Amino acid sequence: MPQRRDLIRLAGLAAGSGLAAPALAQPAWPSRPVTIVVPFPPGGSNDLLARPLALKLQQALGGHPVVVENRGGAGGTVGAAGVARSAPDGHTLMWGHVGTLAVNPWIYPNNPYDVLRDFAPVALVATLPSVLVVHPSVPARSAEEFIALAKAQPNTLEYGSAGNGAASHITMAAFCDAAGIELVHVPYRGNGPMLTDLLAGRIKCSFAGAPVVLPSARDGRLVALGMSAREPSAVIPGVVPVAARALPGFEVVQWHGLVAPAATPAEIVGRINATVNGLLGDAEMGQRLAMEGADAAPRTPEAFRALIAAELERFRVLVQRAGIRAD
Repeated sequence: MPQRRDLIRLAGLAAGSGLAAPALAQPAWPSRPVTIVVPFPPGGSNDLLARPLALKLQQALGGHPVVVENRGGAGGTVGAAGVARSAPDGHTLMWGHVGTLAVNPWIYPNNPYDVLRDFAPVALVATLPSVLVVHPSVPARSAEEFIALAKAQPNTLEYGSAGNGAASHITMAAFCDAAGIELVHVPYRGNGPMLTDLLAGRIKCSFAGAPVVLPSARDGRLVALGMSAREPSAVIPGVVPVAARALPGFEVVQWHGLVAPAATPAEIVGRINATVNGLLGDAEMGQRLAMEGADAAPRTPEAFRALIAAELERFRVLVQRAGIRAD
């Protein structure tokens, strides 16, 4: 019995001194290059926002490699499914987008991932409003006039999007639903060809991301009627929110952030979140986001999860009402 008591006493001393507490040790991160997977081809808004953040994150980690890898395919589902299956150690992250995380589950019948089960929200990075624009030939110079025109001529005005289920499609579908109007949807394979036809007047309008259409609105080739954020945005001055007069309460913004495989340790998630939130307070990073029409939007992982859950339900209802399906 004395020998047993001595063993118990020694074990207690070891635990108290920290010698027997390896489970409490902080996970080693980063211990190899960190990869941010952008599940879209290079050059789009996801890519343009992810790369400057990756550079800043690398600097914050003392030069530890942070690389951006584009894995496009099926509206982001290919890259997202790959990240969901990755090792949950904080070295593989995904640039998550409202489309990938809140819309795709409802427009792809066999979507290969469950957003809330397969991903750990890490850090919301930015919000990006869309802008309602028309070709100058359209006789409307405000969102209110556009709605009145569409009601007077149902199913005649054609609007372009980057494809079925794209953010530009979802935003216009939400706008039409709220306004009680019917337009003709013309899906394209990307914003580039859509913008070409819009500038030529072959289609009449679009509700696309600010970086896509603002340059043409500023030089007079398109007319900006309103934007999708509820409050005015300093990064797109002079464009009135649709919610201000035409549709009170209307808001559909694109949001971007980092997610990790679901079992990633909370300690690592917290460390990345704190680092990213610190970077979003940097003036240079804020200017870089503003160049793309985006506002910094730091949140806790818990707040980001709540946003994703709310948006999933919101777009489930909208997609069902509008009958939206992916290409």
